[in-house]
Amino acid sequence: MEDTIITAFEELVPHKKLRRAISEMGFEAPTEIQAQAIPLIRSGKDIIGRSQTGTGKTMAFAIPAIEKIDIYETKPTVQVLIMCPTRELALQCGEEIKKLTRYCGGIRPAEVYGGSPMERQILKLKKANIVIGTPGRIMDHMRRKTLRLDSVKMVVLDEADEMLSMGFKEDMETILRETPAQRQTVLFSATMPPSILAITEEFQTNPQLVQVSRKQLTLDNIIQQYCDVPMGRKTDALKLLLYYYTPSLAMIFCNTKKTVDELTEQLRQSGFNAEALHGDLKQSQRSAVMDKFRYGSTSLLVATDVAARGIDVNDVEFVFNYDIPQNNEYYVHRIGRTGRIGKKGTSITICSGKRQVIALKEIVRALKCSISEIDVPTGDDIRQRLTAENALNAEKVLSGEIAPQYREMVNLLLQKGYSLFDIAAAAMQIGFAEKEIRIADIRNERKQYGKNQDTDYSKIVIDIGRSSRVAPNHLVASIAEHSFLHGSDIGKIEIYDQYSVVSVPSDAADEVIDRMYGAKVCGKPVKTRFLEEAPKNRFAGDKKHDHKGTVKKVGESSRQKSHAKTVRSAARRKGAKRHGV
Repeated sequence: MEDTIITAFEELVPHKKLRRAISEMGFEAPTEIQAQAIPLIRSGKDIIGRSQTGTGKTMAFAIPAIEKIDIYETKPTVQVLIMCPTRELALQCGEEIKKLTRYCGGIRPAEVYGGSPMERQILKLKKANIVIGTPGRIMDHMRRKTLRLDSVKMVVLDEADEMLSMGFKEDMETILRETPAQRQTVLFSATMPPSILAITEEFQTNPQLVQVSRKQLTLDNIIQQYCDVPMGRKTDALKLLLYYYTPSLAMIFCNTKKTVDELTEQLRQSGFNAEALHGDLKQSQRSAVMDKFRYGSTSLLVATDVAARGIDVNDVEFVFNYDIPQNNEYYVHRIGRTGRIGKKGTSITICSGKRQVIALKEIVRALKCSISEIDVPTGDDIRQRLTAENALNAEKVLSGEIAPQYREMVNLLLQKGYSLFDIAAAAMQIGFAEKEIRIADIRNERKQYGKNQDTDYSKIVIDIGRSSRVAPNHLVASIAEHSFLHGSDIGKIEIYDQYSVVSVPSDAADEVIDRMYGAKVCGKPVKTRFLEEAPKNRFAGDKKHDHKGTVKKVGESSRQKSHAKTVRSAARRKGAKRHGV
């Protein structure tokens, strides 16, 4: 590896057409991984690159791969094969190569991945000299004889650790064995588990290690913050944070697909422009979502970790961790979506309780970086910030030329006796009232039901009970999550086998039932209604739990006692008859 640090693409890339494309893409100087890896790959050596998302590794292997292509070949053959773990990463890599080769003739990339029409991919493969794809679809084309690898000069394994974790080990090995033995093998991985080392030992020759410090990614460009909110208030906190910071592009990470769908729907109901991204979506849906986010028509992308692999959008301002990441690497990959290519970014993790705060701090400590606690902004904080922003916008208009028709409107109102001050205030209200309404809808100043007053309660029935292992805290968390009630506003909770009865303030009951539509408790969708009559399936021995955790026996009614006695008598008569008595 060269000792001299390369600080400009003029030194790193000799081809003028490539440099022109790189300049138009907005890159002025190579990143650390690019400066180290490109000369080594160009020299023909096998390399192992340890690099996190957001460090520019795609260009680190794409530039020398493009240079390796013989554009004067007499018959189209695949000369470079790039394997990626997900469809999104394959598409992103293909787009990057197309941008780099904008002014270079003869480079014909083809992306192959599941969920896209096979026929269209076959047509592209007939002319391709660079193939970018997922292992499963590459194997499909190999079986169909629509992809031949006997002319491959270079194989790139991008995010190899993720491919292994997704179960592609056998496919990767089969594909590598079908390529020429003298090929060059380039491997990029965020981690180096034993399974990765086994691949390097079998399929690489004297590989050179290129490593970028994790500290460069997490400390230098990303402000890491967290907030601690009560259980069941995470969604409210997220909405307040979004409205306070108003990011033009932000990603929100959840641990499960169910949470992604539920959170996306709640954000949309509050007026936010949000889209969901997870593995259950069809490829056409995933592509449409990514196009909206990449080109700015969607400002919020709610995603799972695996679905977000390979997303390369350089202008993401904020990353919000709605759920605590499952491990250190997921945390690094998440926050690495912002602060890319030298730009600044912010990550905010929303915790609920001491246990989650400790788990987050353990991740941060292991990564040797720092994180600070912030308060969730209140409605007043948001209003003050919004007022300042609106005043600034008004100043910009005042500093320019105001259209004549608006001056005429002011003169008309003056003639009717209104003051200039009131006219200006009315104009502000017309221009900014919609945002004020949204603040009132999501602000953290909820109604104080039951506080310092005698509260009238109504009972609602939720059709989930002890058979689903539901507990009072599950019901409280769900109601608080979907309504403006706090846990302390909720009264007695009675849990039976198949349903639960919850007491809520009467003046909030309609709202709770409306907002609980589509809600889930313990992962199960529930229906909620008013308790119109005493439950019919309450039996002896059934237990009910009040909100304080007290367990009480439910006594038998006289009708139930009479029915039980009749059943016992009938059983005795039947037994006597069977024994000849």
